Order: sequence, then C-alpha cells, then structure tokens
Amino acid sequence: QVQLVESGGGLVQAGGSLRLSCEASGRIFSISSMGWYRQAPGKQRELVAAIIRGGSTNYADSVKGRFTISRGSAVNTVYLQMNSLKPEDTAVYYCNAQQGGMYWGRGTQVTVSS
Repeated sequence: QVQLVESGGGLVQAGGSLRLSCEASGRIFSISSMGWYRQAPGKQRELVAAIIRGGSTNYADSVKGRFTISRGSAVNTVYLQMNSLKPEDTAVYYCNAQQGGMYWGRGTQVTVSS
C-alpha cells in the first residue's frame, strides 16, 4: 500500500504561481512513477504531469511551458510548480503513484481567479 498526502493548493489570481507538494509513504520502494492529475467540476479527471523513476517527464499540452514536475531529494516526494496560472486551471489536483496498481491522494483545491 502507498499513502499520498498533497499540500500547497489555494486561491491565486490569473498569472500567479502555486507549488503543490506530494509525499508518499508506505511501500514506496517500488513506485514506478508519480504524477499529478486534476478534475474540474463536470469534467473527467485528466493527467497534468508525470515523472517516472528514471526521471523522464510527461505533460498535458495545456500546461507545457507553464508547469514543472520534479522530485524532491527524497524519492517519495514530488512537486508541481505552476506558473502563469489561468482560470481554466481551476480544479482539484490529485497526486498519483503507480506501484502495481494506482494510488491517489485526497486532492487539493486550486482556484485561479480572473
């Protein structure tokens, strides 16, 4: 089992920045990838960014050039730096880890006002 705890969400004006953090605990030694998904009201959950064990990253087209995913010094921590935020980035952001199955955090709300 893997437990994930997110932090760093909040309210920000358009053009501003936020940094999300996710810390994994439990059976972290075999996590193959970690990432961030988001779900806006009335929409499906979508991939925002992911980083695999080797360090390769993957981004949704809508956030390329604005968001950066990275690992902390500890392999069980991942960050999402979000710059140039837009109102359409408003959503609940979920941390995700893959280790056999998929594990999810509870989510953190990001609200971008225009």
